[in-house]
Amino acid sequence: MAEYESIHGTRVKYLTSDPTLDSSTEGQVWYNSTSGTNKTLVQIKAWSSSGSLNTARKELAGAGTQDAALAFGGATALTVTEEYNGFNWSEQNDLNTGRRFLAGAGTTSAGLAFGGRLSPGAGAGETEEYNGTSWTEQNNLNTARQMLAGCGIQTAALAFGGTTTASGATEEYDGTSWTTSPGSMNTARRYLAGAGIQTAALAFGGRSPTEAQMNNSEEYDGSSWTAGNTLNTARRYLAGAGIQTAGLAFGGGSDTTSFQTATEEYDGVSWSNSTASLATAVRQLAGSGTLSAGLAFGGNTGSDTAATEEYNSNINAITQAAWGSGGNMGTAREEGGGCGSQTSALAFGGENASVALIDDTEEYNGSSWSEQNNLNVARQTLAGTGTQTAGLAFGGTNPPTAATTATEKYDGSSWTTSGAMGTGRRRLGSAGTQTAGLGFGGNDPGSSPSKTQATEEFGGSSWTAGGNMVAGRDAMGSAGTQTAALAFGGNPGSSPYVNPATEAYDGSSWTTLPATMNTGMRALGGTGTQTAALGFGGYNGPGSTTLNTTEEYDGTSWSISANLALARAALNRNGAGTVSAGLAVGGLRTTSTGTTEEYTGGTSVVTASTLTTS
Repeated sequence: MAEYESIHGTRVKYLTSDPTLDSSTEGQVWYNSTSGTNKTLVQIKAWSSSGSLNTARKELAGAGTQDAALAFGGATALTVTEEYNGFNWSEQNDLNTGRRFLAGAGTTSAGLAFGGRLSPGAGAGETEEYNGTSWTEQNNLNTARQMLAGCGIQTAALAFGGTTTASGATEEYDGTSWTTSPGSMNTARRYLAGAGIQTAALAFGGRSPTEAQMNNSEEYDGSSWTAGNTLNTARRYLAGAGIQTAGLAFGGGSDTTSFQTATEEYDGVSWSNSTASLATAVRQLAGSGTLSAGLAFGGNTGSDTAATEEYNSNINAITQAAWGSGGNMGTAREEGGGCGSQTSALAFGGENASVALIDDTEEYNGSSWSEQNNLNVARQTLAGTGTQTAGLAFGGTNPPTAATTATEKYDGSSWTTSGAMGTGRRRLGSAGTQTAGLGFGGNDPGSSPSKTQATEEFGGSSWTAGGNMVAGRDAMGSAGTQTAALAFGGNPGSSPYVNPATEAYDGSSWTTLPATMNTGMRALGGTGTQTAALGFGGYNGPGSTTLNTTEEYDGTSWSISANLALARAALNRNGAGTVSAGLAVGGLRTTSTGTTEEYTGGTSVVTASTLTTS
């Protein structure tokens, strides 16, 4: 195998502390002897797909951030309003006045919509404020117009450009009325994009009065506009995000044939092409967010689209993730339950190599396991959640062909029987605490075993029905709390017997997320939260080949991480720990194992705001 030096011409630096993180460090690799970790400084720029709008449309407006955005108006959906939560879009109350080619500003709880084209085609001066629930009519723009751009917040917004021929007119909004600014844009234009705030705005692209596509940008200081450097790609129908000194331009095109994927970043002086392009060429779209966390949604790709993409650009100092050996369990087992943290874990139940049911309980202190009082009901394929001193065990099978509804609570010393589940099942998912637990999915191992979508919530003494999962499955990974749970992977009951889909629970209903695991896994381990989860091990498909695969979920997407040292499946259901400090306990390789591995997640220290990246 080639060494790093022979490939790159330099040696990996051996340092006792991290170097100063600036642009000169980007791309370097070093070994930190104090922490015993390999590190590198890399720049990450990428667009990734997310949940689609409910209504496909073009010529719409947007506001907000990457994980809390607002979409409103647009062609063929003139009044429709939707809110984005970082995963999915939901329908909200409509605009009072339907229009297209409008502009927006503000947030999801304090939004602003202004201008646009009325049906059949007149320019509009209408202004509406959004309070997080509904829209209210406000004072009109002084100059009715469409195809304009906007920026700012609900009480300090800016409108510029637009009309049917091209304008440089600029107006400021104070939360009540619009005032025409004495400073007009140097180059009149329409179909432009904007970013920034009322006193520090950025305008770029568009179409000139002579119908030419423009690459001009201008900066506004609260009273007048000055010319800035030009975009690398001239275009109209584009979208923007960010602020005057850190802007983002993406998409766009011409009237008929040109659709752009090009993305450019502005540093307050010049525009540079990003290494990341939109997945789909699109024009007449909307945008929101910042330079490092932008959002693109809607538009036209040849036909109206509902597509949503998220842009992320960061320079990160990355520490390599790794699994390390922990102390072996006293009793080897598979299909057990677990909970707690990496340094304070609880393992209970399961089966051994002879398929004998186990009632054994063990506690882990970060280095070794110790025997504790047994479960009252020996069982396998059960679920667990909570902490080492307040654990919860529920479901499973006893004997192996009969599902149980038994629920037990652990107080740090012994187990006490509590209220039974409504439906007996095995290989179910779990989340939450001893007093606010969640059980979901699984199957009934009777004569006609079937995967269930059923969810139950535990209140500390009894179970009540929750909202059904989108897809029935068992042997999944799980993480989170009773009101913010995550389910991933698992067995849907039909070929290929793995489901890489991810679902999120909000305390009442489940939603399928855009993110799917890179590797379909069943009988895997899982831990973490709804926005920071870890999945590891399991089977891939109907065969008996075990996996050492590990994946991390960051609230948006799954990424491959360091492999387990021991490939295995049927680990303790709902493992212990977090995405940065996880625990893999027990499982099955060719026989039951008591192997314990500790996970140290790769860390990313975002430093983009303080670095020069030219």
